[in-house]
Amino acid sequence: MSAGQDSARASATRDLKPAPAARDHGGGLDAARARWGGTDWIDLSTGINPDPYPRPDLPDRAWTALPDRDAEAALEHAARVFWRVPPAAAILAAPGASALIAKLPALAPGGRVAIPGPTYNEHAAAFRAHGFALAGTAEARVLVHPNNPDGRLWSAADLTPFTVVDESFCDVTPDASLVAEAARPGVIVLKSFGKFWGLAGLRLGFAIGHPETLAPLAEALGPWPVSGPALAIGAAALSDPDWAARTRARLRSDAARLDALMALHGRPVGGTDLFRLYDVGDARALQDRLARHAIWSRIFPYSDSWLRLGLPPARGWDRLEAALA
Repeated sequence: MSAGQDSARASATRDLKPAPAARDHGGGLDAARARWGGTDWIDLSTGINPDPYPRPDLPDRAWTALPDRDAEAALEHAARVFWRVPPAAAILAAPGASALIAKLPALAPGGRVAIPGPTYNEHAAAFRAHGFALAGTAEARVLVHPNNPDGRLWSAADLTPFTVVDESFCDVTPDASLVAEAARPGVIVLKSFGKFWGLAGLRLGFAIGHPETLAPLAEALGPWPVSGPALAIGAAALSDPDWAARTRARLRSDAARLDALMALHGRPVGGTDLFRLYDVGDARALQDRLARHAIWSRIFPYSDSWLRLGLPPARGWDRLEAALA
C-alpha cells in the first residue's frame, strides 16, 4: 500500500463514529424502491461480481435426490485444488458463509473476542449472541481478509491460537490468502462462493481448518447441509481456473475504471477489485444523488463520509457516468 493510501485512510478514520450494535448491510433494494420509486435499479451496494459464472445445465438428480457423498467429494476436491488447501486441513461446505459465521463462536475458547474494525458486522453479532464480549485482547480473534470495507490485508503474524480468517473477498487476490495456515489447530479460514463467482443466491460457503477444529462445526450443520445444485455448480466453477483468471483481469480493469470515474467526487480510501471505498465528504448526499438515477450504493452508520460502490454490470456504466456528471 502506498504512503498516499495510508494517509487517505488515516484521514478518513478520523471521521469514524463508534459503531452501533445494530447490523447494517448492503442490498435492501425494496426500501430504496419504496423511497425513490422505479423498478430498473442497479445495485452497487454489495461487492458481488456483476458478471457471474455461467450456470451449467444440471442433471435432474441434482434437484430430485438427496445429495450423495460423491457430489460432496467432487466439490471438496475442486475446492482443495483451487485454493491450494494443505493436505492436513479439512474442508467443510455449508449453505453460505453466513451460516458458518453464526456457528463459529461455539468453537471459540474463553468469553472475549477481538474483531479489529470497522469491519463486517455479522461476526460481532454472532459472538455477542453466544455471550462473548468484544475486547482488544482476547482468547479468540476474527480477521476479515481483505477487510470489508477498506480492503486491509492481514498476515500470518497476525494469527493467534484461535483465529477466524474471513476470506470472502480474497479470491481477487489469491496470493494474499492465508489458507496455508489452515492446518494449524484453531485457525479457520472462511471462503464465500457468492462474491467472486457472482452467485450469492446459491448459498455456498466453506470453512477450512484442522479436522479436529472443524469436527464440532460439521456436527452442528448436520447431514446434507449443501443442496445438490450448489454442490454441482460449485464443483464446476472451482474446476474452471481459466474463468477465474479472466475474471480477475476484468475486475481489476473495472475497479480502475470506477476509481477514475469517482476521481472528481471522492478520495479513494481502499477496497478490493470487487468493491471500492471512497471518502466523498457527504456520503448520504451522494447516495441520494445516485438513487435518483436508480443506482443503489452503500453508506455506513459509523462514518458520514464513506461511500462504498460495487462494480456495475456492463449495461450500468453509462447510467453511473450520467449520474455523476
